[in-house]
Parts: sequence; structure tokens; C-alpha cells
Amino acid sequence: MKALTDFLGALSPRHDGTQKAAAELPAADNETLLPHEREFHHAAKMNNLETMENLLRKNVNINAVNTLQRTALHFAVAGNHVSTVDFLLHHKARVDVADKHGLMAIHLAAWSGNLGIMRMLVKAGADQKATNQEGRNVLHFAALNNNVDIVDYLLQELQLKDLNKQDEKGKRAFLLAAEKGHVEMIYSLISLKLFTSEKDKEGNTAVHLAAKNGHCEVLEVLLNQWEEINELNQHNSNALHIATRHGHMSLVRFLISKNINLVPKPEQNSPLHLAVLNNHLLVVISLLDANHDINTLNQKQQTPLHLAADLGNVELVELLLKAGCDLKIADKQGKTALAVASRSNHALVVDMIIKAERHYTLKQEHLENHVDAPDFSLVFKQDHSAQTKQIRYCLWNLAYNQLKPQEWKTLASFWKFTEEQIKAIEEQWTGKKSYKEHGHRMLLIWLHGVLLAHQNPVKYIYEDLVHVGFQQVADKIRAEMSPEMDSRKCAVS
Repeated sequence: MKALTDFLGALSPRHDGTQKAAAELPAADNETLLPHEREFHHAAKMNNLETMENLLRKNVNINAVNTLQRTALHFAVAGNHVSTVDFLLHHKARVDVADKHGLMAIHLAAWSGNLGIMRMLVKAGADQKATNQEGRNVLHFAALNNNVDIVDYLLQELQLKDLNKQDEKGKRAFLLAAEKGHVEMIYSLISLKLFTSEKDKEGNTAVHLAAKNGHCEVLEVLLNQWEEINELNQHNSNALHIATRHGHMSLVRFLISKNINLVPKPEQNSPLHLAVLNNHLLVVISLLDANHDINTLNQKQQTPLHLAADLGNVELVELLLKAGCDLKIADKQGKTALAVASRSNHALVVDMIIKAERHYTLKQEHLENHVDAPDFSLVFKQDHSAQTKQIRYCLWNLAYNQLKPQEWKTLASFWKFTEEQIKAIEEQWTGKKSYKEHGHRMLLIWLHGVLLAHQNPVKYIYEDLVHVGFQQVADKIRAEMSPEMDSRKCAVS
């Protein structure tokens, strides 16, 4: 297929809008041609009949082939040059020459969609059933490029029903049209009773192939023909899995609207897992809006959060945390998402998950009649706001210049950081002075919780330092704090 598109893309004005590209072919392709033969090929590409006539008078070989086994007729057909094709055929150009990839002139005519040229080739004796190296015939090529007139001619006028065969990958014309998103061709093949629900060699139906390429309109037509929207291919993927993997958000929403099954089999990733793995943020949002189970497990007992944490994807982790995913679920190795992020040295994600754990724990402890609903006003990512710049600087100074090794842990324990949380912070070790960075991160996590509770961090950091026995440090912190720093400036809106 690539050989055909590269060939036509370089030769046909229909594909690139210029004749300049038609004349530009790598010199290596012409190494086997004599000078007059090379000139003859170029004239065929450019639709220059005068030059071709002059060269024929010099007995140029009309069927000369280049290194890719292409003749002047190949180039004339590919360029949709009707007069040149007519000229060549009247001078007995061979119509049965296959190029290096098995492409014949009749295949190019089916792809290009020029019915006049197709009729000329058939009249000249071109093999209407010829196939290329991929096992594709003229019906395949017409379907691939949405040439309905060619299909009608082949099947209704010539009655070549036996062209409806599978190619080397097990795809008939109908599957190819669905894969390319050709709605008009789909309707035409349905009217000709060439609709099929059979699968290709990878177990894909037309629905799977349309979903892979995001062809929503085609998929809607197909689903009117049969209702097997949840059918799986040999990779255990249905249309939603495929659309999700490729990030086709509009198609995902369409499939959800058709009540496609969101619950995976135990041995596979759910659509939400796939969206996370492929970093399709908008698809994740669509799935969550459709009430996809945020805590669904795959074959390794991993939640989508496990995967996002392992990848270190801050945006996806943020989204899942705000949607209220279960942070306590352990995978088959007994690891929570926090442990996974820590193992993978994703410090930002580790801190985000700890913030979420502490926030939701506090919420459960203090709010009566708590409703477990997503709160998208939350932010768990790093705070870079100007509003908290001064207190953040003071906490940095506290961690890097005033707290001794292990003292940050004393504070962490006082603030009810769990052993697992402390261990997760410590696991990002960079050297003997790592304790300073560990303490700084812990202090910022604490600050996040205080601000979410609409409390004054200046007041609490002083009182808590005194409470754990760090009076000297507490006095230094109080001296450093600006008098203007009050709760209204620190609180989150």
C-alpha cells in the first residue's frame, strides 16, 4: 500500500496539485533506461504528446521499464493523462506489465478513479482480475480511494462479482473502505450486497477498523447494519478499546452513547487503563464523565492510577486524584499507587498522592454526612502561586538551613504522616543531604493540607514547632515571617 501511495503522490497532480512533482523521480529509478527512454517516461508523466511522437519516430522502446519495472503507461495512468494513455494504447503499449510491487496500469486506474482510462484499459485487454503482491485487485484499489464509479462499472456493467475477494491480510473491499472512512463507498457496497461482518486475519471487523482510524460517520452506518458493538478482535479489544488506544475522543463519546460495554474482561485493560497508558487526557475525562469505574482492575490488579503513577504522568494523576479514586488498592505485588510512584522515582507524583491521601483522610474524619463525589476544585500539583510565595520560601529555609537530619520525620509523625508516606518520600535519595529535600517536600505537603483547611500556616508552623520541642527554630521562623502574612492571604479560594 505504501508503494502505491508514494508512487501516486509523487506522480499525480491530483494528489499534490502540481505538475512539478510529476517530473521529479529519483534518478536511481531511471538507471536502467537509455537517454531516449528516460525522456519518453518524462514526457508521459508530463502529458507531452509531441515529445512522445518524436521519440517514437526514433524507435524508442514504448515498453521500456525503469528499475522499479514501471513503464510510460504506468506514469500516464497515474497522472490521469487520458490523451497520453490513449496515445500509448494506440501504439500497442503493453497493458500487462507489473511493476516491482505487482502494480499494473489497471490498478492505478482503479485507484485514480478515472473511468475513461479504466474503460480504455479494459478494451485494450488489461487483466481485470490481476492482483498485486498484497493480493489486491481493482475492486480493492477502488474501495481504498472511494471511487464509487469504478466499483459500479466493475460490478454492474462488467458483472465481475468474483472480484470481491480477501487480500493477503484477509480484507475485502468493504473492510478497506471502512478502514479508510469512505462513507459513500460503504453505502455503495451495502447496496451491492457486499456488506460483510467477517473478520480479517487479525480478527478485525469493519467496526474495529473504522474505530482504529476514528471514522465516526462510518461507524454509525456500520452499527445500523449489525449490533455487535462489543465484539472482540484477536487482541481482546472491542471498538471502544481501539478508539481509546488511538485517542479518538469524539468516537469514544459516540460509542459510550451507544451503551458500549465499559467493563473489561478480567484478562484485559479497561478503556480507562488504555486511555491512561496512551496519555489521552481528554478521553480519560470522557470516560469518567460516562461513569467508567475509576478503580477498575486489569490483569495485574492495577488501577488506572497505578499506571499513571508508574508513568509519572502528573496531569493524569491529578485528574484521577481529583475524581476520588481509591488510594488504598494494592496490585498483585502488594503495591499501592504511592508505592509504585515511589519505586519509579516520580517525586512529584509521590507528593501529589500523599496530599490526596491526607486530604481525603481528613475529610472522612471531620465531615459529617460525607458524600464521596469528585471535587474538581482541588489541586494536588505543585504550588507555584504568588499568594504563597513567602510562606513557601520560609519552609524551604526551614528544611535546608534549620532542621537537622531526622528532625523532619519528627514533624511528619506529629502531623500524622503514615510510615508508608514517610518511606515513599525517603525513597527518592540523592545523597547524604537528601534529608533536606525530603523535609522540604514534607513541609509543602503539610502546607497544602493547611491551606485546603483554610487555616493560617504561620500560626500553625510556629505552634507545632514549639510543641515538638523546636523552640529555637520556631522563634527564627516567626522572626522571618512578614507581619502582613495572615490567614486571608494564605487561604485557598
